[in-house]
Amino acid sequence: MNVIRNLLAAVGLLMLAALVAGAVILGPKLAELDPKLPQVYAEFAKRLLETGDPGVAMTWAVPVEEGLGVDDVVGSLKSLATSKNLLFVGESPFYKQVEAITGEHYRYVNFLSFCDAQVGKMMLEYRDHYSGFMPCRIALVEGRDGKLTLYSMNLDLMIHGGKPLPPELETQALRVRDTIRAIMDGAAAGEF
Repeated sequence: MNVIRNLLAAVGLLMLAALVAGAVILGPKLAELDPKLPQVYAEFAKRLLETGDPGVAMTWAVPVEEGLGVDDVVGSLKSLATSKNLLFVGESPFYKQVEAITGEHYRYVNFLSFCDAQVGKMMLEYRDHYSGFMPCRIALVEGRDGKLTLYSMNLDLMIHGGKPLPPELETQALRVRDTIRAIMDGAAAGEF
């Protein structure tokens, strides 16, 4: 019995030493990170564990209301973006590319791109890697069940996933994030 107790005490002591060493080594680095980082990664981890799919965990999905067609949703996205000072900068009708290559009909999949050039410039002045998030894209996808859904990257990972952004850049990035989400929600409901 003493051997087991001593072994457990030794394991506990090692664990405590590891925690103290981790706090000493990582503490200064952790203090440099965005205060919302734990919340953002916890939500990501929760969705990842629920679905087992990192693509699902890092994107927003908004189902389109029944009765709305592709033209309704695309027109709504463009109109709402304009009304919120977000530029529509292009689209890539993926389904047409698939049809051209295969010669077969393919379900509707279109990538629509939106941009706020001033915020984009701020992002690039901060870090060139952020160009990979630009322009903001919203995909309109006809599921295999025939239902339309809007998808976009959850920008919280970019905004709060590491060191804090400079305050003005964070404010503008949050505004763009909220605008993208608002136009998705509005277009899914057929608003103009």
